[in-house]
Order: sequence, then structure tokens, then C-alpha cells
Amino acid sequence: MTATESTGGSERSSAPRGAGSAPVPRGTPRRTSTPRRTSTSRRRATPRRTATRAGQYAALLGYLAFLAFPFLWLLSTAFKPPRELGSMHPTWIPEAPTLENFRQAFAQQPLLAAAGNSLLAAAVSALLAILLATPMAYVLARFRNRLSRAATGWVVISQAFPLVLVIISLFLILKGLHLVDSRIGLITVYVVWSLPFALWMLTGYVRAIPRELEEAAAVDGAGRLRTLVSVTAPLLAPGIVATTLFAFITAWNEFFFALVLLKSPEKQTLPVVLTHFLGAEGVADLGPLAAAALLATLPSLLLFAAIQRRITGGMLAGAVKN
Repeated sequence: MTATESTGGSERSSAPRGAGSAPVPRGTPRRTSTPRRTSTSRRRATPRRTATRAGQYAALLGYLAFLAFPFLWLLSTAFKPPRELGSMHPTWIPEAPTLENFRQAFAQQPLLAAAGNSLLAAAVSALLAILLATPMAYVLARFRNRLSRAATGWVVISQAFPLVLVIISLFLILKGLHLVDSRIGLITVYVVWSLPFALWMLTGYVRAIPRELEEAAAVDGAGRLRTLVSVTAPLLAPGIVATTLFAFITAWNEFFFALVLLKSPEKQTLPVVLTHFLGAEGVADLGPLAAAALLATLPSLLLFAAIQRRITGGMLAGAVKN
């Protein structure tokens, strides 16, 4: 046996890596093309993801345009003079913008008094609905049994009832209590009507709060009330704000109950007063009506813009560590 044969394995192992004629040692795993296939699949998936994301953005922009169109048209109409309102070729931007429609709107109808009535009914009913719904939602979310499931199901089903189905019985009940044509009666109706959905919303927010936080507070010696005030309530704040906003906007824009239950002009809410801009033959005074409707829409938009950051549910991020 020669030295070359006895050390053949070492010679083969010490061969230059770049030599194309060097034999591959036995037992050495061969390189596969898996990374190349993965990169190829990624390159193929990238245009698909881009197209999907572009479609999502296009759908979102279309939805925003659909929502913004009525408001922008209302804004344009409110500043148009009568000549442009009757034009056969309407334009988006008024050629001669004017504030005359706003002056006529305030001169024709008591908009400030009606706005005060709507603000009072919406604010008080939203506050009462939240005060009632918050403890009820906590009980339904934390103590789950057949009764709580039945109550949650009834809350959801009750939202399917049309207003016409309950207005007659509701009117008779309020008449027996001498609450017809009364702000208290209207606020009571708003609280009852917004309470089921407010309860359903808050129940979902309470269930999103981990139980581990309350258990940790109990281990540290905090009682049930201290845990609710110091732990649960701060984490539930986004849900409370969102639900309050919903209840407020629902009562602010509500028309049917206010139309049926309120008869005195000085107690009517803003949506009911807007109908007074319609003439006897159903012809609308379009300019003042658009101006008044714009003023009725702005409080909801400004309120939402002011507190929209509180609606996000990111306050629970990082609260529980696994």
C-alpha cells in the first residue's frame, strides 16, 4: 500500500473547494434547492400580496368616498345662493358662496332652543345608559351561566324589533305615567332604547379584559370594589367612551320617538324642527334646510374627532405577560 493510497481520504478532504473535478466525499449531504424554491415562491407571492393590498385600499377609498359624498354635497348646498340651487348644472364648489341660508335658517326656526333640547336629551340619556349598562355588562361577562346567556341573547334579539311595533304600547305607558310631551319621558325612552346595545357592547369589552389582572389584584390583597375601580375601570375606559358616543349620537339623531311623544314646539328636538323647513305641499326650502342640517351634523362629527383616540382598544397591549 502506498502513502498516497493510505492517505487518500485526507487528500480528498483537503482538495480545494473550488476545484470542479474534486470528487465529493461519501456521506457528505448534498445541497438542496429548497432556499431557491422558497425565494422563488416568495417572489411569486409578492405581486399577489401587492394586488390584494391595492384592492383593499381601493375598496376603503371607495367606501370613504361613499360616506363623504352626502356631507360634501350638504356642505356645498348650504353655501349656495338661490340662483345656484335652481341651476340645471349644479357644481361642487359654489360660484358665489353666501351665509344667507344660515341667517334665514335661524330666522325661520328656533334652532338654538331645539339644539339645546337635543343636547339635554342625548347627554342625560347617554350618561344614564352607561351607568346602568356598565355593572350589568360586568356581571354578564364574568358570571357566565344559562341565565346570562339567555339575557345576552334577548338583548341581541330586542334590537330587531321595529319602532312601529313598540310605539303604541310605549305611548300608552307614558300617557298613564303623565310623561307624554315631557323631556323626562323622552329621556326615559332613549335610555331604554339604547340600553340593550350599550349592554351588548360593554359585555364584549369586559370579556376582552384578562381575568389574570383581577386575580393578581386579589392576590395582592385588593377587594372586589378596589379591583373594579383600580384595575378594571381604567382598562374598560375605551369601551365606555365608545359606548357613550354611540348612545349620544343615537339620541341626538333620533326622530321618530321625539315626533310622536313631543307636541309643544318649545320642547321639540333638532331633527323634528328640521321638518318645519318643508312647505305645505312638501316643497323644501333647500338652502336654509341644508344650512340647518349642516349645523345639526357638526356636533356629532366634532365629538367623534375629539375622542376618537380613546375608542381604540390598545390599552390592553402588554398588560399580561405569558
